[in-house]
Amino acid sequence: MKPEPATRFRAVVAYDGGMFHGWQSQANAVAVQDVIEAALEKILHVPVRIHGSGRTDTGVHALAQVFHFDAVWPREPGRLLAALGTRLPDGAQIRNITRARPDFHARFDACGKRYHYRIFLGRADPFESRYSWSVPDELDIGAMEKTARLLEGRHDFAAYCAWNGNERETTVRDLRRFEVRRRGRRLRVVLEADGFLYKMARSLVGSLVSVGAGRIAPPAAAALLESRRRVPEVNTAPAHGLFLERVFYRR
Repeated sequence: MKPEPATRFRAVVAYDGGMFHGWQSQANAVAVQDVIEAALEKILHVPVRIHGSGRTDTGVHALAQVFHFDAVWPREPGRLLAALGTRLPDGAQIRNITRARPDFHARFDACGKRYHYRIFLGRADPFESRYSWSVPDELDIGAMEKTARLLEGRHDFAAYCAWNGNERETTVRDLRRFEVRRRGRRLRVVLEADGFLYKMARSLVGSLVSVGAGRIAPPAAAALLESRRRVPEVNTAPAHGLFLERVFYRR
């Protein structure tokens, strides 16, 4: 009897990054990928490899991380979604599963991502400090907004990333959206680009805070793009304030 062919599925997961060692599997640590693959294996009784739209570091959260996998599942995707819901630990929730075209790839078909970063001006309470960066300085929001506008667009962002060992990867990215929004003592920094380099989002947020605190002037922050050199004033914002909000696909 001919075996039933596998179907490619596309799924969206939300997770609390503080409960995992990042998205990607690694030795001697529990990643989001590990718990999803373990749950799928219990349901399907065969090992299943999932492929995400990209990595998130330890502590970084996701509202809508996209991944795909191949599986033999003749029933409706909603049944698989329900089965996964009872087998994942607290801190991870599959939000959606659909059948995908056979050549869909969560990473290589992505054409952009949107993150947002949460900052609290002062000391956040214990229920908010887990998901936002408490900054004691009274920041110059106007200078931060000006810097964000200067950094928008297609640039070489080598000065705003951390080397991840991939020497062949281009450091040119199109930062389509870089906004600072304030509501009371809460700031939300929105970053949208065709792709992000290693720690690029957190470095950009760290630079905005340095500008707001008066450690870097807006023109100097923009001039770093030309230098392609990272300087100590460009801090990497803590991981726990960053959220992967959306992954974009052309189709």
